[in-house]
Amino acid sequence: MPSSSLSKRRYEALPRRQQAVNSLLKSQITAGALCLCFASAHAAVSPEEAKRLGNELTGTGAQKAGNKEGTIPAYTGGLTAVPASFDKSSNLRPDPFAEEKPLFSIDAGNMDRHAERLSEGTKALLKAHPDFRLEVYPTHRTVAFPKAMLDNTLANATRTKLTDDGLGATGARGGVPFPIPANGNEVMLNHLLRYLGASLAMPEFSSYFANRGGKVQPLVKASWLMDFPYHDDTRMPASPLYYRSRLAFTFPPNQVGNAIVHHEPADYSYDERRYWLYLPGQRRVRQAPEMAYDTPNGGTGGISTQDDVYLFNGKMDRFDWKLVGKKELYVPYNTYRFIYNTKPDEVFLPKFINPQVVRWELHRVWVVEATRKPGARHVYSRRTFYVDEDSWHVLASDQYDGKGQLWRAGFAYLTQAYDAAAPVSITAGHYDLAEGAYYVNLWPGASGIRFPTTLEPDGNWTPESLAGQGIR
Repeated sequence: MPSSSLSKRRYEALPRRQQAVNSLLKSQITAGALCLCFASAHAAVSPEEAKRLGNELTGTGAQKAGNKEGTIPAYTGGLTAVPASFDKSSNLRPDPFAEEKPLFSIDAGNMDRHAERLSEGTKALLKAHPDFRLEVYPTHRTVAFPKAMLDNTLANATRTKLTDDGLGATGARGGVPFPIPANGNEVMLNHLLRYLGASLAMPEFSSYFANRGGKVQPLVKASWLMDFPYHDDTRMPASPLYYRSRLAFTFPPNQVGNAIVHHEPADYSYDERRYWLYLPGQRRVRQAPEMAYDTPNGGTGGISTQDDVYLFNGKMDRFDWKLVGKKELYVPYNTYRFIYNTKPDEVFLPKFINPQVVRWELHRVWVVEATRKPGARHVYSRRTFYVDEDSWHVLASDQYDGKGQLWRAGFAYLTQAYDAAAPVSITAGHYDLAEGAYYVNLWPGASGIRFPTTLEPDGNWTPESLAGQGIR
C-alpha cells in the first residue's frame, strides 16, 4: 500500500497500544492517512512484549495459568509421553484417557445452565435434537510442539507484520506468525499457518454424509499425503508454500485413479493456490479450475463450501475480521475414540455423530467474527470462529446465511499426535441446520494417520509427476 516511508517509520515507532488507539480515529482522518494507519498499525511486537512468551504465556502465546475454578488446568508442556500400547505401524493412537468417565452431560434439558460456554451452533444442535448431548470430560491441555517450532514462534513475534490490508504476513518462517495477536486477521493467519507436523499421511480417509432422511453413506475415499515447507526452516531459500498435498481417489468407482496435487501458498499477498488434476481415462494432467471461497464442496454432499475445509481455509479478502476476545468454551478435544474408531456404522448415526465417541472439554478460545464486506460475494453473510488458544486451530464455527440466520454449525476434532509432537484437527464437519443433514470430512478411521520422518523430494509434487503416480 503506498505511503511515505518516513511517516511509516514514525508510526511504527509508536507503542503498540497507541497504534491501536490511533486506528480508531480513522473516521476523522483522510483516506490517504487511513491507508497508512492500517498498513503499519499492526506491526510485530516489541522485544519487551515478546518476553511474555515462555513466562506468563506459553511458547506459542496461550495463557499458561489455569482458570480460577480449576476446570482449565495450567499448561505444563502438553502430552509427550507415548502410551505403551501404541503400535506405530498401525497408525492408530490409543486414547491416553480411555479410563476417564464423563464429568456430566449437556443436553436440551440443561443447556441453559451452560449457555455461556456453548457456541451458537452447539445450542442450535441441542435444541434441534433432544437425544443429542455433549459428554464433558476433564480438561487436558495436551498440545505440544517441537523445540524448533517454538524457537521460530519466538523469532516471528518480533519480525512478522501484516501485509496487503491484513490478508497476509511477511517475515514469518515456521512457527506461529503472531503469538501475541492484536486483531482478528492475525488470529486467523495463525490458524491458516498452524502446525500439523512436518509431514502427514492418511493411507485412506473417508467423507461421510447423512442426508435429511437419515441415510448415512461414504461419498469419497482417498489416500492423502501432505508436507509443510513453511515449517521447514532448513530450506534455503524459504519456500513460498504453506503445504503441498497429493490425493488419489479409491472411491467412488467412477473416480478411482483420479489424483490431485495441491499447492497452498503461505501468503496470498504473493501467490495463489493451485490444483492439478490427473484423469486416467485421458492420461493427461490439467490445471483444475479455482476451488475456493463459497464454491460447493461435492465431497460433503454440497452442504459446505470450499473455504469450510478445516472450518476455514484460503483467502480472507471477502470478509472483515473482528477480534471479539477470549472465552471459555466446550469444544471437541482429545477425540481419540472418534478419530481412530474402526467401526463407522457405530460412529455415524442418522442425525449426528454418536455422542458416546466424541469427547468434549472446556478450553479457552479466541473468538473472531467475520462479516461479509459490502459488495463481496459469498453465501455466508457472517461467520464466527472459535480458535483454540493452545494450538491455534479453529475448533468450532457458526455460519449465517444471507438473512443473518444461523445456517451451519462446524466442529473440528483435535487429537495430539504424542509420537510426533503435533496437534491434528484436519477431520472436521458441519451440521446444516436448515437441511437437517451433516457430514464429516477427512476421517481416517481404521487407516489411521502417519507422520513420515523423511520428506519426499520436490520433484514428487510437480504436475509432471502426477501422471506417473496415477492408477489406470
